[in-house]
Amino acid sequence: MFKLYRTDSSDTDFQLLVRELDLELKVRDGEDHAFYAQYNKSDNIKYVVVAYENSVAVGCGAIKEWNEETMEVKRMFVPLKNRGKGIATFVLKELEQWATELGYKKCILETGEKQPEAIQLYTKNNYIIIPNYGQYAGVEASKCFEKYLTQINFKN
Repeated sequence: MFKLYRTDSSDTDFQLLVRELDLELKVRDGEDHAFYAQYNKSDNIKYVVVAYENSVAVGCGAIKEWNEETMEVKRMFVPLKNRGKGIATFVLKELEQWATELGYKKCILETGEKQPEAIQLYTKNNYIIIPNYGQYAGVEASKCFEKYLTQINFKN
């Protein structure tokens, strides 16, 4: 069974997972990595979730305010050896619950076409593709999604 811990970006386990995420993205994104990396800073994030299995950090994610009604999902990651166990969905649902508790109405996010597992995760969790927003507008390799939190049923 997994346990979730709500924290912030100063959390050591979160920082270790994000370093691993950044190394993976550097390879996947190739020459586009510098562009994406500038928008994925992990400093001063107030809302971070870290997943644990047997006291070992096995996944993470975060939300940042985009505007007064919207949170942006950031830094979602599960190391390769822990994938396929439902950890990412577990973390994502907790982030959505937290955003709802904070009074936000929807979540948005950006992922890359070179991350098909992420696209599958968000589609499976009822995110819909939207036009690329903000700094991702016009970036063909980016895929942006949204989900209205009022449609969430948190009771499994």
